[in-house]
Amino acid sequence: MVDLLEQASDWLDGQRVAHLSKPVTYRRGDDSLEVAATVGRTVFEIDDGYGAIERFESRDFLIAAAELALNGQPFEPASGDLIAETVGQQTLVYEVLAPGKEPCWRYSDPYRRTLRVHTKQIEVY
Repeated sequence: MVDLLEQASDWLDGQRVAHLSKPVTYRRGDDSLEVAATVGRTVFEIDDGYGAIERFESRDFLIAAAELALNGQPFEPASGDLIAETVGQQTLVYEVLAPGKEPCWRYSDPYRRTLRVHTKQIEVY
C-alpha cells in the first residue's frame, strides 16, 4: 500500500531543496563537500543546576541525509565539523555543536531523510 504521507513528505522536501536552500560547504578535517542547505534556528534553554536558565540560539542547517557522504561513505554530523556559508561578500564559518548534553543534530522529518544540524558561528572572513 502506498504511504501518501511519505510521498507528500518527499515532495515537500524536494520543494524545500529546490526553492529554500543555498549551497554551503561542509568540512570534516581535510575533507569537504558542497551540499544544499536550508537555514533555520533552534533556541535551547538549559538549566544550569543553580536555578538559572541559559538561552542558546543555534543556527541550523537542514541537509538531506543522502548528501552527507565522503568517498561514497555516508556519515552523520559530529561536533567539531564546520559549515561555511557565503553571505554577500563574506564567508561565515560555523562549528557543529549543541549546548549541554543536547545532540548536535537530529532528524527533521519522520522518514529520517533530512538532518537538522545545530551550529554556532566561530569565524568571518
